Amino acid sequence: MSRITRDDVEHVARLARLALTDDEAGQLTAQLEVILEHAAQVSALDTAGVPPTAHPLPLSNVLRPDDPRPGLPRDEVLAMAPACEDDRFRVPRILGEAP
Repeated sequence: MSRITRDDVEHVARLARLALTDDEAGQLTAQLEVILEHAAQVSALDTAGVPPTAHPLPLSNVLRPDDPRPGLPRDEVLAMAPACEDDRFRVPRILGEAP
């Protein structure tokens, strides 16, 4: 018995605003049936003793220690800027904003 029909595929295509030809609808119906059959086979497996995982291999983040240190002095940073004004970076206006 088929889990998905051509009408189902055409309905979902309409919802997604996809224009499918008759050939594409038939091909997708067959492909989706294979996918659903595979999902049914996976669902039938006994996974009672298998712990849930997010990744098949154990992973750990490699992080360096967060050692606080002083930043650069404001005058030195502003001296390297292409333009500054009132102890701040000067940047071009965007979106036609008025001053």
